[in-house]
Amino acid sequence: MFESITESLNKVFRSVLGKARLSEENVAEAMREVRTALLEADVNNRVVNSFVDRVGEFALGMEIIPGVSPGQLFVKVVYDELVKLLGGETSVIDWDVSRPTVIMLCGLQGSGKTTTAGKLALRWRKDGKKPLLVAADVQRPAAIEQLKVIGGQIGVPVFTQAGASPVEICRNSLNAAKLHEADAVILDTAGRLHVDEVLMDELDAVRKAAVPKEILFVCDAMIGQSAVDTAREFKRRLPLTGAAMTKMDSDARGGAALSLRESTGVPIKFVAAGEKLDAIEEFHPDRMASRILGMGDVVSLVERAQKVIDEKEAMAMQVKLARNEFNLEDFLNQLGQIRKMGAIKDLLMMIPGLGAQLKGVDIDDAQFKRIESIIQSMTLEERRNPGIIDTKRRARIAKGSGKQPKDVIELLKQFQEMRKITGRMSRLGVFSGAGSQQAIEALSPGALDSIASGRTLYGSKKKGTKAQKKKKDRKKKRR
Repeated sequence: MFESITESLNKVFRSVLGKARLSEENVAEAMREVRTALLEADVNNRVVNSFVDRVGEFALGMEIIPGVSPGQLFVKVVYDELVKLLGGETSVIDWDVSRPTVIMLCGLQGSGKTTTAGKLALRWRKDGKKPLLVAADVQRPAAIEQLKVIGGQIGVPVFTQAGASPVEICRNSLNAAKLHEADAVILDTAGRLHVDEVLMDELDAVRKAAVPKEILFVCDAMIGQSAVDTAREFKRRLPLTGAAMTKMDSDARGGAALSLRESTGVPIKFVAAGEKLDAIEEFHPDRMASRILGMGDVVSLVERAQKVIDEKEAMAMQVKLARNEFNLEDFLNQLGQIRKMGAIKDLLMMIPGLGAQLKGVDIDDAQFKRIESIIQSMTLEERRNPGIIDTKRRARIAKGSGKQPKDVIELLKQFQEMRKITGRMSRLGVFSGAGSQQAIEALSPGALDSIASGRTLYGSKKKGTKAQKKKKDRKKKRR
């Protein structure tokens, strides 16, 4: 998500970071490029003008801080204004403590309301709540059946009532919630156009009957700034409390997300990226601004990891890594856990500094299935002791996984390289309690900059080739 605007803004930053000072002229030039980047991302024109004016004003009026370049201060101003543009603070669900919290979903046809209902139900069930899904979409064929299937997949009950109107279904679902001892009732209403007065009146009737604590506008991220006009009309008829952005993984521009809050005052509460039912997360303006600027999102990455990786298993794995006992069986287990966290490219984009490097790189999750198939074709003994895999064994493994022997060789080679790296990290004390501070320092921006400029984790510069040394010696002689 946001690949287009991230690339454009990073070009602006590269041009500004080289400036010794920020003058009115070079700030104006930078803001023209920022304006172009936002408009190309399909951000609402009024939002663009307001954002550019604020950034330009702050950039020219900011005080110079010793040790911080004007270019770095400019990036900070853009980041701060992006956070404000996206809502400032995280907006969470206002849970009702006295009765089941009713959450009503509304929006256009095809925006993903039914799937979003299932995703929210699964998320809250994992958080210890007891959700109830309510099938109130009687307009779309098979909508009720779809919600039943989703409910069965995630283990959440679905309330249906054949032949009843959406208003009756939603009203009666409150009694069903008491029987199920549910504390979250999710109303999946039918999609509708905001110009359809009859259907919009029906939504208002549902609101009065069910008295929802939250009314979420489900918005397809791919419709860009058109989402603004639609959200305004829905807000005119209903007291919207938030929005859920869907299909964020299919939108490289981000115009809808960047326009919605500023234009309508409706906070984004959830973003969904991916078809899997666990592919939804709370919307954090500061983290999203960091992603947009290519700075990564380590906090969200850690939160994802905590949900799928068992702490005891992680500690046991650290011990194995420290002793250099990590084998292919462990690697297969770890790969499965990582894949549960989401698409690999999305995870890598959350790591600071990797976003720009991955531009144009096609990271296909199917490649990881290829690795899994090769390892699964090995015997338990071969996984635990890869050194015994000879030519005959490689041929058998390749045949069993439907791959070529060279693919098996490549996998084993990469695995051995990885073991060497973890061995070096172990000698540094990274995997021990005493070396935790070293691990933090090794991952700090300063350390990463040193590595990028030719310095290793040990602090020494990489040795050049013989040709490079000769060239350096010739330069010295000329002097």
